[in-house]
Amino acid sequence: MHTAVTRFNTVVLLDRTHIGPSRKLLPKDRCLVNPANPHRKDCTAHSVLLDLQTNNIRPLTILTDTWCSSGQFLPDGSLIQTGGDLDGFKKFRKFTPCEPDSFCDWEEVQDLELYQGRWYATNQILPDGSIIIIGGKSANSVEFFPPRTEIGAANFPFLSEVEDNQMDNLYPYVHLLPNGELFIFANNKAVLYDYNTNSVTKTYPILEGGPRNYPSAGSSVMLALTGDYSSATVVVCGGAEYGAYLQRTTDSPAHGSCGRIEATRPDPGWEMEDMPFGRIMGDMVMLPTGDVLIINGAQAGTQGFELASDPCLYPVLYRPDQPLGLRFMTLNPGTVPRMYHSTANLLPDGRILIAGSNPHYFYKFNAEFPTELRIEAFSPEYLTGDKANIRPSLVELPERVGYGEVFEAGVTVELPVVGIVEINFASAPFATHSFSQGQRLVKLLVETPTVVAGGRYR
Repeated sequence: MHTAVTRFNTVVLLDRTHIGPSRKLLPKDRCLVNPANPHRKDCTAHSVLLDLQTNNIRPLTILTDTWCSSGQFLPDGSLIQTGGDLDGFKKFRKFTPCEPDSFCDWEEVQDLELYQGRWYATNQILPDGSIIIIGGKSANSVEFFPPRTEIGAANFPFLSEVEDNQMDNLYPYVHLLPNGELFIFANNKAVLYDYNTNSVTKTYPILEGGPRNYPSAGSSVMLALTGDYSSATVVVCGGAEYGAYLQRTTDSPAHGSCGRIEATRPDPGWEMEDMPFGRIMGDMVMLPTGDVLIINGAQAGTQGFELASDPCLYPVLYRPDQPLGLRFMTLNPGTVPRMYHSTANLLPDGRILIAGSNPHYFYKFNAEFPTELRIEAFSPEYLTGDKANIRPSLVELPERVGYGEVFEAGVTVELPVVGIVEINFASAPFATHSFSQGQRLVKLLVETPTVVAGGRYR
């Protein structure tokens, strides 16, 4: 249901905690007590740590229910996880990652709790390193981590204004713009939000094509920040037909339209284009190149338990620098349906980790779309063997880089470099429910490389 990649080349995978035993045992004496039935213990893991170097999986212990929760990395690399259901409704949890051969596990934060319970919320790291937590079911407000006691939970009327009779305002799409304000999209509307003053500073035009957020979710990304970093463009793609969730219909066609908007323009408007396939529950992953991979999801139905059909097995590459009408490229199909509760994350080696798919209330392995235990890695075209001789390998970087600081990086490449070698910064987002919270790619300004030795440049 939730995934996040740590700086130690490991991946945290996280599910609900109160839906019965999984197939991964906890260590002895670490069994959990079900708060709904204190006499019943669960001795299986509902969170694990995947070592990408060895593919070993280690069970983690999480104590409170993380169903449809949210998360974000702090500046020190620790993962803050917020909300959920039942005993997890107002919880903060923390995972401080470690080297694969060391021991680290989830901590339940004991001395703090959310001001308002959060279920289906979105988290976003802010320029000062704090985290804003936005929305959730029956929670049309924002709050912060660390908690801001002078504010508590601040009312955010926009979320109630866009809520319809099937919600469609949950897991809002949140993007931090270069001016420090937040682009927040829910249902079919978006605003620019100043969290320091708790005020909306701009209202964007309506995005046509139906609802776009949970339970009708497509997905969204902010395109790579480039140049002087003053401009930011947001893309929103896919979604379910309005009413599919209310009527519990599994065969209503998903929307295939995408809206693209330069959110920092004085007079922004949506530019519309169509994907090759209608898609709900797709994941949009920013690639190191600045292109966007759209993967996972279904072509009919809606989000929710057993409410979708016709899995979309074809990934699509969105190339933002191409002309309108030529931006989408259909890629080789997968074979494993990735329906409700699937995720996709960029890995340090450039591959994309694909995980999840459990469209059932409990674990169910004998079904048309079973609870899926297999994980996969998708390799984009830039990792093909015929590009190995022009693909730089990053071999030298400073341990720390200050904001606005000029630094040197060393790369090796087999063929002579012609032009500029790109070096880009990508964040590690928290992926859940078809949206990667905190996802960001910054293309750095790079000088022409100089030859240091054979095949080595700086």
